[in-house]
Order: sequence, then structure tokens, then C-alpha cells
Amino acid sequence: MITKYGIGIVVKVVLLLLIAGGIVWLTNDGSTVRWTATGLLLVILGLVLNFFRDPDRTTPTGDNFVISPADGRVVVIREVEEGEFLRGTAQQVSIFMSPLNVHVNRFPISGKVQYFKHLPGKFLAAFEEKSSEANERTLIGIDHGKFKVLMKQIAGYVARRIVADVTVGMDVVAGERFGMIKFGSRVDVIVPMTFRVRVRLNEHVVAGETIIAAAN
Repeated sequence: MITKYGIGIVVKVVLLLLIAGGIVWLTNDGSTVRWTATGLLLVILGLVLNFFRDPDRTTPTGDNFVISPADGRVVVIREVEEGEFLRGTAQQVSIFMSPLNVHVNRFPISGKVQYFKHLPGKFLAAFEEKSSEANERTLIGIDHGKFKVLMKQIAGYVARRIVADVTVGMDVVAGERFGMIKFGSRVDVIVPMTFRVRVRLNEHVVAGETIIAAAN
């Protein structure tokens, strides 16, 4: 399944590839050139479809879990002073999404969105620790009722288009899709100190399925 956030791009790419393929076949008589170009165009189409794929996921049930909002590799686990939403010492888990990962983002907990902010910034490599505060990003704060979680979608060196279909006041469910960062980047999840982080550095996680933290 292709994500709704990428359908427009996929349609444009398909049209461009059809035009390019048509030009090659009309202007070249050699079969080698024709089939080489066709193969290359099919590879490009495959990469685009792979990037915008949106597989179904089975989200664990439970009120005390924080679920990974992104596919990728855990690159940071640390304590932070969070002054935007949790307002105190908290734990940050950062997930780096490579161009080969699924890029659809999902809500990490159920609850109500109480905070949303878009901040302009730089486009440093997303795996760098300082990108969390320097890069363009969106901040999404969710109140579960028993605890709060802050999530950051962070644009990277290549990824410069953040999609966040989120508004303050909306009710959300853990594992539901809400947006994506086009062409790879990073998502930070900031959880209370009372939670136990259940992933390790360099571990690969799956959006909507992997439990990254749980209440003690």
C-alpha cells in the first residue's frame, strides 16, 4: 500500500518515467539502449514505490507502553531537560530513518494532542546529536491522562519536507498514522523519567509495533 502522503509524488514520478521511456523508445532504434533505459526507469520507479510504502502494523495493547513512531535505528538514548511540554528531566530516544526505511510516522501513545509547534532550522545530518535542537522540526505533545510524551519530527540533510496531520485538541490512538518525513530523517521521543526504556543503541525498531518504553 502507498501512503496517502506520497500519492501525489508517485503519480508525478510515474508520468515523468512514462514520458522519458516514450522518448527513449521513439528516438532510439537500438534494442540495447531501449531495454537498458527501460530497466533503469523501472529501478527508479521501484525505489520511489519502496520509499512511500505503507504496510499495516499490529500495535501492542496496553495503557503503559510507548510505541515507536518510526521505523529505523536507535541512535540516541539520554537524559534531557525538556522545557516545552514535559517541563523537567526526561528521557530521549532518537530513531534515525534511512532512505530504505518505511517513512510513515505513527502516534506513540493514545490520548489528546495538547501541544504542537513547527520550528524552522538547519538541515544538519539527522544522526548528529545537535540536530534535535538545530534542525527544522515539529513538536507534538500528547497527554495520555496518566503521563505525557513529546515527539519531534526532525528534518535532515536530504529530508526537507515534514508532514504532520495533527491539530491541538484532537484525540489520537497509539499506532495510528499521522504523517511522515519525506526522504529520511529522525524522530525523537521524550518520555518521563518514571518509564523504563526497553530498546538499546543501534537496535532497529518498527513504527506501530516496537515498545520503546514502559511504565515501571
